Amino acid sequence: MNAFYGEYKFVMDTKGRIFVPSKFREALKKEEKDFFMLTKGLDSCLYMFLPSKWEDLIKNNMEIFKSENKEEERAFKRFFFSNAYDCQIDEQGRILIGQGHRDYASLKKDIVIIGAGNKAEIWDAVSWKKYDETKMQKSFQKFSKILDI
Repeated sequence: MNAFYGEYKFVMDTKGRIFVPSKFREALKKEEKDFFMLTKGLDSCLYMFLPSKWEDLIKNNMEIFKSENKEEERAFKRFFFSNAYDCQIDEQGRILIGQGHRDYASLKKDIVIIGAGNKAEIWDAVSWKKYDETKMQKSFQKFSKILDI
């Protein structure tokens, strides 16, 4: 699988563990790894990358992070990378989300994991619903006028 896609609903246990969708676990297995890279993302969610996709981000002198404003570029890189860690997957197909990351994304019990192309995003279910209603619907209306897919 070259891209993550789909929407999956799970319940986080009291220890902060969540199941990873089986399709995502299969992609990880193909890489012969036992961890995802997890970091704080934009819009108050968490980003989860396959190790190969994480490596793609930092290839070519991290071109994706380039900005004309070097102070802002450094600040974002510090935020993004200082909050990253390799998140081991257990035998049941779960990952443990650290407390700081749970707090950042307001993760409580009901969780939504969405595929977002090169990464998966982990959302609190209430936050995801609100984001869908306030941001995605507007974006969909705009792009429906300019895209023909």
